[in-house]
Amino acid sequence: MSAESRVSRRHPVTFTFDGRKLVGYRGDTLASALLANDVALVGRSFKYHRPRGIFSAGPEEPNALVTLGTGGRREPNLPATTLELEDGMVVESQNRWPSLALDVQSINGLFAPFLSAGFYYKTFMGPTRRAWMFYEHFIRKSAGLGKASTDRDPDRYQVQHAFADVAIAGGGPAGLSAARAAAAAGARVAIVEQDFLLGGHLLTEPLDSAAASWLRQTEAELERSERVTFMKSTTAFGTYDGNVIGLVGRHGATGPRQTGESKQTFTMLRARSIVFAAGAIERPLVFANNDRPGVLLASAARAYLNRFGVLPGKKVIVATNNDSAWRTAFDLANAGAKVTVADLRTSLPAALVASAARLNVTVLAATRIVDVSGARAVTGVKLAGPDGLSHVACDLVCMSADWSPTVHLTSHLGIKPRYRDDIDAFVPGAFPAGHFGAGSMMGGCSTAQAIEGGHTAGVDAASYCGKRDSVPAVSKLDLGETATEPVRQPPLVARGKAFVDFQMDVTTKDIELAHREGYESVEHLKRYTTLGMGTDQGKTSNFPALSAMAALRSTTIAETGITTFRPPYTPVAIGALAGRAIGHHFKPIRRTPMHDWHVRNGGEMLENGLWMRPNFYHQSGRNVDDAYVAEMRHIRQAAGLADISTFGKIDVQGPDATIFLDRVYANGAANVPVGRARYGVMLRDDGIVFDDGTATRLAQDRYFLTASTAKAADVLPRLEFLLDTVWPELRVAITSVNDEWAAMTVAGPKSRAILSAAFPGFDVSDTALPRMGLLEGEWNGHALRILRLSFSGERQYEIYVGSSVGEALWTHLLKVGAPLGLKPCGREALGGLRIEKGHAAGPEIDGRTTLDDIGFGRLVSKRSGFVGDVLRRRPNLLAPDRQRLVGLKCTEADSRLRGGAILFLPGDKIAGHGRGRVTSATFSPELGCYVALALLAGDVAAEGNEVVAVYPIKDEMVRARVVSPVFLDPQGERQHG
Repeated sequence: MSAESRVSRRHPVTFTFDGRKLVGYRGDTLASALLANDVALVGRSFKYHRPRGIFSAGPEEPNALVTLGTGGRREPNLPATTLELEDGMVVESQNRWPSLALDVQSINGLFAPFLSAGFYYKTFMGPTRRAWMFYEHFIRKSAGLGKASTDRDPDRYQVQHAFADVAIAGGGPAGLSAARAAAAAGARVAIVEQDFLLGGHLLTEPLDSAAASWLRQTEAELERSERVTFMKSTTAFGTYDGNVIGLVGRHGATGPRQTGESKQTFTMLRARSIVFAAGAIERPLVFANNDRPGVLLASAARAYLNRFGVLPGKKVIVATNNDSAWRTAFDLANAGAKVTVADLRTSLPAALVASAARLNVTVLAATRIVDVSGARAVTGVKLAGPDGLSHVACDLVCMSADWSPTVHLTSHLGIKPRYRDDIDAFVPGAFPAGHFGAGSMMGGCSTAQAIEGGHTAGVDAASYCGKRDSVPAVSKLDLGETATEPVRQPPLVARGKAFVDFQMDVTTKDIELAHREGYESVEHLKRYTTLGMGTDQGKTSNFPALSAMAALRSTTIAETGITTFRPPYTPVAIGALAGRAIGHHFKPIRRTPMHDWHVRNGGEMLENGLWMRPNFYHQSGRNVDDAYVAEMRHIRQAAGLADISTFGKIDVQGPDATIFLDRVYANGAANVPVGRARYGVMLRDDGIVFDDGTATRLAQDRYFLTASTAKAADVLPRLEFLLDTVWPELRVAITSVNDEWAAMTVAGPKSRAILSAAFPGFDVSDTALPRMGLLEGEWNGHALRILRLSFSGERQYEIYVGSSVGEALWTHLLKVGAPLGLKPCGREALGGLRIEKGHAAGPEIDGRTTLDDIGFGRLVSKRSGFVGDVLRRRPNLLAPDRQRLVGLKCTEADSRLRGGAILFLPGDKIAGHGRGRVTSATFSPELGCYVALALLAGDVAAEGNEVVAVYPIKDEMVRARVVSPVFLDPQGERQHG
């Protein structure tokens, strides 16, 4: 159309739809641009693959779902009605093959009697019990709508936090009026609007109208206020505890972005009070073939005409049961369309009839649409009126069955909507403190009421925040809307397909079938028919479905109830929720104080939990297999230096510290002398091993704990939980000292000589520093702790120093120890050493094993009263055939054992979970073969038995012999000598 609109004809925008190059204008949505280019067919329905066209002008759109972008930017299931047109947009229709015009699966319509509600529950259960496994492939292939890309998304997403005194959800007349009042009262206001323009339904008014003038003046006034923040193109998708609103803002849909610019921003908006002004959604009428392209909501037709300057039809039927659709009829007639109004009501408002006569609009009272003719576009309708059936030719059907307040956001905190019989609709239930509502969402029927209600809500919301400055009088606007009571006629089961849920292809017959089969509860109805389970979440289908079920049950709508609304209000991209927390940024990466040294000196860094640790050093070998074995061999022969700063480090002190730790550690802490350490094991409440580590007694009332790298982040909260909830009377303080200490270990037969050279002022003799002993002092003015602990089977010392001088001490040790053969070694070598020694660690302590399973039962044989003690004695945890820790020695030359391999006996059928599993494996340079720790069923775990280790990923089967889990130095002479 050439009429003035909110679209800038001076700024053309090119885009493609299914490969066809089209032109729109700045200010268009994709939907309006498609209509302007006479594109009526935009998609295919979910189940029957029926042709579908544009249905609405907002986020409630069930039909016009498209796939936007290419490659990694490909994003499916986006409503064309909410996409702001951008230059270069590449858009595809969905759910069709090989093309939109010729879709092979449209043949499904012929099988409609077999595809009714719940058909998959009935059809795909036989003839055999495993028949579903055959059907599943084909069902999954045909199910769904658009297809997401498997390529990496090159765009950036952002997560941010925002704060306001008053948050306003909705930028229509009620929301703008509320913002004006709240800002004037002194509140900081955030207006959230999903559209890229403010105004709500005022945008559907002609550009030269009083509504457009009011909108311009109000928006300009708010823009001048420093207290108001506009959040356009931003959807409030959820309301959460603490007055938090989840928002997703869109920043353009196509093409590469400037450096640092995000495609979408997920905002957690925290407000002191909230005004909900989310408006209302027009309901469709239900009649046969009401899904044809060219059948759309009356409000949508008005939006495309007045906002976008698109006349969607020239011969128009406006079918309605209320006053609001008449305004669409009048505007279409003013634009030159030939319009017929078919109103279900017998008695029509005289003012509306008079206005229709002036515009040559034909009026048919007590008349309803029975059917629509046409396949890929509307060609006519069948009407049923006082004089019987008639056929009227047309190319556009605008329908309106009244309005449903948008109560989704107000329901997210568990407050059920309540039914108002006077307006035949659900409105928000009682608001919690600090929440307010305004506009058509509250059941108002006019712009004047919306503005007045918004003003009051804004004043109240600001007052709740303590902002009570003088507020100017409400800025009034009266558009003369009328609202006589509509005809209440529930959807009827019709011949042909009369759709209630357009996206999920749910018809009135499906609802009748659900009722007949006993699915009368609205929640059962929803799940049995899939009603409201599409991307639109039933925004247009919910109320018609409830009306139909209420009629079938002969109950009121209030008695029938309403389904539960949950976040998100509209679909949210996972990328927006993740923000930058992807890949290596999913969690913070932690680096030890010696990290830079490792990188400079050939350390191959590997993620270990949140930490980066050197897995091996390239100077030791060309690959991990060569390097770690060389490092193991070197430690056994001389000495190695390893970074263990990743261990959890916790300071526990207080008068009751000993009592506390004696309850926490299964093997106790009460008899640990000052200056000595003890290896300790913690259990969960259910008796399963939680973590292992050490407890060193620094003083009578102070301990230094270490935890494994894997559980370092869990142990501290666990201890705090026990103190806060189980033993709050204990006088104990717990502090994480992870960042305070750099930690390293020196292991090997020459380790004591190296320490003597590195710390000449310390006595590191066996007398002064026995096994499990502690030395404290200073190094270059910094606190130093030396613990003699070993998990490798060799003489070994753990050294702790302030993080700021960690690298300095590391290089000092290497320099002093070089003449004695000291070399750095990585995590893989340490793991190999502990396997040779038979020390259970993370892979064995995997949340399923008990103390007895891993051979630690002797530690607690005479103790009781510790956490997990009672439940660890459950019979099933003591069963003789329960898996327990064993050693495995490979019996086949040139074969290797692998962690994760499944264990079978030689005569077993290779299937299922087997008799056990390999938990840790390594090549043993001492034994010259692969060895492993494993958990094997107790009834076949006798030493000498032969097992088969099956590794399906590499299709490997290796024979091994069950041996003691301690492969090296069972008497402990190396670590004691």
